[in-house]
Amino acid sequence: MPLLELRDISFAYPAHAPVLEGANLTIHAGERLSIVGPNGVGKSTLLKIAVGLLRPSSGQVLAFGQERRTETEFAEVRRRIGYVFQDPDDQLFCPTVAEDIAFGPLNLGKSRDEALAIVDDILQQLHLTHLRDRITHRLSGGEKRLVTLATVLAMEPEMLLLDEPTNALDVENEARLIEILQNLPQAILLISHNPEFSAKIAPEGYGLRAGKLERLAG
Repeated sequence: MPLLELRDISFAYPAHAPVLEGANLTIHAGERLSIVGPNGVGKSTLLKIAVGLLRPSSGQVLAFGQERRTETEFAEVRRRIGYVFQDPDDQLFCPTVAEDIAFGPLNLGKSRDEALAIVDDILQQLHLTHLRDRITHRLSGGEKRLVTLATVLAMEPEMLLLDEPTNALDVENEARLIEILQNLPQAILLISHNPEFSAKIAPEGYGLRAGKLERLAG
């Protein structure tokens, strides 16, 4: 059973031509796939549709074996699929790093002690313990990017959607991110304009052209 399946997805922003016209995608547990294509062809739009942040004009979104249509259904999807936005500032909103990472587990019903234990565990795994009590908006772009990933991993997702995760990363932090992602068990759906990064994380996948996804030769 696929973790995520998009069937004949079409979508257009108001007063614009369609960006997606019958796009199809399937990803299974443990699979790692890239979506490649020029800017503006609908790659980020597709990820947002997958987790219900945008609704397609036609087509079906199936996650974990069930079609998803309502906000309640997509709320469950977003608990099980971790989405790392292209801009970390869209995702980080608490005063400190620890509070940002604890936010998700607390919303899942964890006690404060349980949530803080998760914070410490995730930061240790990612070698980011030195950022624990930092003020989030004072972090560098690269630090924000890694903290954003930490906030998503704290939710223990079954799959990750990564939208340009190397944006704002210097060489050292990009190498750290590669090491982190290579050692994670989750399925990954990746958008990246960095072909070397994609080759190390998700060398196979789809090309998005003229609103449709075409499976690339592996």
